[in-house]
Amino acid sequence: MSGVWAIVPAAGRGTRFGGGLPKQYLPVAGRPLLAHTLRALLAHPAVQGAVVVLAAKDPHWPGWTAFDGKPLRTCLGGAERADSVLAGLAALPDEVRADDFVLVHDAARPNLHPDDLDRLLQRGRTDPVGAILAAPVRDTLKRAGDDGGIDATEPRERLWRALTPQLFRRLQLTQALQAARAAGAAVTDEAMAMERLGHRPLLVEGREDNLKITTPADLAYFEFLLAGRGEKLQPRIRTDEH
Repeated sequence: MSGVWAIVPAAGRGTRFGGGLPKQYLPVAGRPLLAHTLRALLAHPAVQGAVVVLAAKDPHWPGWTAFDGKPLRTCLGGAERADSVLAGLAALPDEVRADDFVLVHDAARPNLHPDDLDRLLQRGRTDPVGAILAAPVRDTLKRAGDDGGIDATEPRERLWRALTPQLFRRLQLTQALQAARAAGAAVTDEAMAMERLGHRPLLVEGREDNLKITTPADLAYFEFLLAGRGEKLQPRIRTDEH
């Protein structure tokens, strides 16, 4: 399996989480959350390196240029996720060709499983468009009225929750995000930008515990998962991560 590069948007402020520290830098088991995300992503042998997209004048970025022996690049993001991903696409090394696949992975998804990434790469790179990790909706869905009462129960068949990583060709994704920006369309993930141009990415089922850290309860759950794997508090990050 040939290598791919990844883009990790990390320019968000994490305002929904609360507190002054952006959630990607919250300490978990002695490391910032972002370090766990990068470790999960870069541990896969097919991932060659990553571009981390940062906010301007980010005072918390540790200055890493490599992580677990793989190169890290950085660039400045924009006001919206799509702007940050576009910046990351532009910052990829020249060796990443226009038709090469690239991964986009949320900075706040630290629990990516290698088997999920295997399936995404194997299936997505056989598709002309690409693929995303996703999970079928299993809960009953209710539509709320303005007064907070239930207006209807919605069918959940064929509904999926979009996860990351998402896998697309460098040029196709760049064009899709540029088209969305030109149209003033707010796209909440990369697949949505591709869908606007008529593309139909594959859905690759991923694990339910590929959680996105959005609330303190999510962070506590991730800490529980780490403890279940026997990970202990670490006093410092490995020196090659600086």
